[in-house]
Amino acid sequence: MKKQPIPRFRSEDDEREFWATHDATEFLDLTGAQSILFPNLKPSVKTISLRLPESLLDSLKVVAHRRDVPYQSLIKIILADAVERELNTTKAVP
Repeated sequence: MKKQPIPRFRSEDDEREFWATHDATEFLDLTGAQSILFPNLKPSVKTISLRLPESLLDSLKVVAHRRDVPYQSLIKIILADAVERELNTTKAVP
C-alpha cells in the first residue's frame, strides 16, 4: 500500500493539530524500522520521602563513604539490585 506524503506545515501548532486528528500509519512506512537504544538518556525520577532509622542511615553513609559514592546513590543501587533479584525470583515460581 502506497503511503501518503506528509504535508508541509506552516507552524508547530498546525503540525500538532494535524497529528492529533490523523493516523501516522497512513503516512509512515515502518517496515524497515529497527529498535535502537539510547544509553545516555536519563530516566525520569520522582522525589519521595522515606523514613529510615538513624542507625540504618548512618550505616548507609559509612558504606557509601567506603565505596566513594553519595549515600542516596548507594540507596538507589541497593534498591535496584534487590528489586531485580525479587523479580527474577518470582518469575521462577509457577
